[in-house]
Amino acid sequence: MKPLPRRRNILSLIFTHHSTAIAGLALGVITFVFHDYHNPYMATLFAAISITLLSLTVSEVAEVLAERLDEPYGSFVLTFSAVIVEIILLFLILLTAANNPLAMETVKGGIISAVIVDMNVLLGLAVFIGGLAFKEQEHNEDTSSTYTTILLVASSALLVPSILHFTTGDKDDLENASMLIAAVLFIFYIVIFIFQTKTHTHFFKATARSRMFRFKNRREEGDEEEDEQDLFEKINTTFNFIAIFILIAIIGYIAEIFANEGMQLVTEYSFPVGLAGLLIAIISVAPEIITAIKAAKNDQIQRVVNIAMGASTVSIMLTVPVLLALSYAAGNPLTLDFNTLQIGALILTILLAWKTTDDGETNYFEGTSHLIFFTCYAIVLAFM
Repeated sequence: MKPLPRRRNILSLIFTHHSTAIAGLALGVITFVFHDYHNPYMATLFAAISITLLSLTVSEVAEVLAERLDEPYGSFVLTFSAVIVEIILLFLILLTAANNPLAMETVKGGIISAVIVDMNVLLGLAVFIGGLAFKEQEHNEDTSSTYTTILLVASSALLVPSILHFTTGDKDDLENASMLIAAVLFIFYIVIFIFQTKTHTHFFKATARSRMFRFKNRREEGDEEEDEQDLFEKINTTFNFIAIFILIAIIGYIAEIFANEGMQLVTEYSFPVGLAGLLIAIISVAPEIITAIKAAKNDQIQRVVNIAMGASTVSIMLTVPVLLALSYAAGNPLTLDFNTLQIGALILTILLAWKTTDDGETNYFEGTSHLIFFTCYAIVLAFM
């Protein structure tokens, strides 16, 4: 006898249909209305919500593409689309730096916070929720080992301009060092990309044991019902890629208002710059968080690790060089002199991720550890 179809949970109903895109577009229109009426408070609020909803739609399309691609390519689609949104948001804020000295510090905070949110909020929530559902979840330990090594090297590279800032204090040296480090990170990423996609793809795929574990759980649950297809599942891969580009372009248009109005409020009310960068990171990472939670609930912890650590890698190694290049093109050079808290929190985050994932198993306690660390970091930023 065929089992009765299970009801779809609230998370699926909200975040898997094109209604998310319609709501995001509608709120985008409201954003422009408040902008035209010179109401920065409501314009910033609605812009943030609109960007988040449209970014969630981007993640929905990316999920469809991910199902059609093998790992690690499936996770690449999601991480790259999220990083593009991150770059757009940070670059538009950077453009306001000529009239707002706090903008540059907000951008630097956003770069570091993106990694901290990926590795603590995304990974922490997904591991916590997955741990409650399955007690222990297994992934390929080579994945976390490789990514933590990469991230430790990258974070060490970011120390170079920061050291120069506190030693020589020469602006030209700082700018030259920032450019060189950005170039080194970009070259390093090319090597990593080849490593991921050509020579060592097995490092980033689920092990045979974890695949059997997932298969067993799915069989115990019964045959999956065929859910009603979403709009993006009905169209082919080419049009899905076009949809992603169109959505990102709309996000960029709305992000311009978010950047200008938001930085105006940060300056007017002396809002903590670090906390502003953290909020920007949460907005840009929101789609990945939703995707990771759904993957964890389906016992796909390998995909969670790929998304969290892969996004963190791309955030440092692509966001930094691209933003640096764009800043020079805009005539307002970005330097990589991050403060002690940012670099310290980044390194501690990577070490914590290494300890919680190095044995190839995760549980809800390890997810809790990441969430507690993030909470402490957010509290520090709020009082700075």
